Amino acid sequence: MYYFDHCASTPPHGDVIRTMAEIMAKHYANPSSLHRSGQEARNLLERSRSVIAGLFAGTEANDWLFTSGGTESNNIAIVGAARSLARNGKHIVTTAIEHPSVYDTCRQLEQEGWTVTYLRADETGVVSADAVEAALTDQTSLVSVMHVNNEVGSVQPIADIGQRLKSRGNIVFHVDGVQSVGKLPIDLVGSRVDLFSATAHKVGGPRGAGLLYIHPRLQLAQVYRGGGQERGLRPGTENVPAIVAAAKAFRLAIESQPARAERMYALRQRLIACLDGIPELMLNGSRDTGIGGKAAPNIVHFSYPGMKPEVIVHMLEQHEILTSTKSACSSKSDEPSRVLLEMGLPRERASSGVRVSFGDEHGDAEIEWLCSTLEMVVQKLKPLERRED
Repeated sequence: MYYFDHCASTPPHGDVIRTMAEIMAKHYANPSSLHRSGQEARNLLERSRSVIAGLFAGTEANDWLFTSGGTESNNIAIVGAARSLARNGKHIVTTAIEHPSVYDTCRQLEQEGWTVTYLRADETGVVSADAVEAALTDQTSLVSVMHVNNEVGSVQPIADIGQRLKSRGNIVFHVDGVQSVGKLPIDLVGSRVDLFSATAHKVGGPRGAGLLYIHPRLQLAQVYRGGGQERGLRPGTENVPAIVAAAKAFRLAIESQPARAERMYALRQRLIACLDGIPELMLNGSRDTGIGGKAAPNIVHFSYPGMKPEVIVHMLEQHEILTSTKSACSSKSDEPSRVLLEMGLPRERASSGVRVSFGDEHGDAEIEWLCSTLEMVVQKLKPLERRED
């Protein structure tokens, strides 16, 4: 089987599986318990927090919160920041191409009295720092911009945005980094990021374990009630085995990031060249295939206008190739991709997108098999094309 859906979830690393199993077997006590077994679990929890801090220069262990994943991290960050900063102003700036866990959360805050500006992206899927700066008002208290778009892989100018917000000391900057950790270099301090979300299952770790960086100057409002764990911001008994395994997954992914990016950009280049040879398929997002460009190394998104994307996905699956349409959180919706529409693409193209996202197990051979299969699938589908008026 050829698994090209790494943006949805990644195969767990073997060492991560073994670590999680070992912790589950040996350290099952509640880390809030006062007895020795409980304190051993607590020590593992805090050691994992220190490991995470060591992976992100300039951060301390106490800056990191353990959550159940990226969606929860985004919710805690945005709602917690908005409610704590309401006295400074109730205006939020975000982008129209955010993951649903950010986009829908901002929609909810609108119903609670906040004003939200949703910035559109250009044809490559990038929102400019100029646009962010122009949207700021004296009521802006929070800016939330993802690092890498989860559908088309566009890289947002996080460092530039952060530097422009630096002179506006009362504005908090949140970044959804779920798709960038382990794929791109990340400098939280240099980019002036106040809140940063990540999740382990995108980097070979377990599901149900996420991260939220909180700048020490911030005091977030509580979103949940019922316990004092994780500073009261994420109450509930901590999942120690998943957290320890997640810390290992993040370490393995971040330490190998430079080599991974170089290799994956080469694969991305080969796949784009393949798409260029199939006239029916149209690349969405940037064509960049190098570090510092507008595209992440591991994502290629294309459309087949006139064809339903699930038809392509299922035909590829018949040949043991697993891909996806929109983000996993939105894949069951029949609506056109909000991301593609907000990039200014026509509805027909936004209704036919397919995402390919690869990982460490892929090489030239896997890309060649995908390309040859795509060519065959398109030839079979050509007679079925339907164009919108």
